[in-house]
Amino acid sequence: MFIAQHAFAQETTPKAIWPVLGKNDTIRVAATNDNGYMIPWIALQEVVITGTRVWKSPQEQAAYNRLRYNVLKVMPYALYAKKRYEQLERELAITVDKKEQRKLVKACDDEIKKMFNTEIKELTITQGQILTKLIDREVGTTTYDIVKQTKGKFAAFSYQLIARVVGHNLKATYNPQEDRDIESIIRSSGYYQ
Repeated sequence: MFIAQHAFAQETTPKAIWPVLGKNDTIRVAATNDNGYMIPWIALQEVVITGTRVWKSPQEQAAYNRLRYNVLKVMPYALYAKKRYEQLERELAITVDKKEQRKLVKACDDEIKKMFNTEIKELTITQGQILTKLIDREVGTTTYDIVKQTKGKFAAFSYQLIARVVGHNLKATYNPQEDRDIESIIRSSGYYQ
């Protein structure tokens, strides 16, 4: 039996030493010229490194989980308050007529009441306290000062009096060091700005 075998000679066209690269096989880098030397660099995305929290007890973990739930529940209200208060300040800055300014404040108040009346009434006392602090964090002004500026001193005093009866303080300020758990919850949740 005869088996056919083939032998091929070397190809005459030279092959490239480096493989041919496609459009996805290259990395584009920026370069900086430093006294005649080109120094390549690449901009990287921010990397956030967080540690795993160790709880002393299951009760401590449960308290943190409650705090997390409460913060995440009221954070949208604080962000809306920030946006609406900034809009109100812009509108008041361009309006010189006191009557028109009162109309703007009334319209803002009515909008907030209409939008959140039922939801805010259903907040717990703890959620209300957290909301007060978060409004201070976002707006940079205490809730008492906002009410005083928009509704007047008597209304601010009245609201503060009612708030104190149920355990709130409209003059509560936000301190990232004292409220570090709230701050870490905000940063880890994606609300951080």
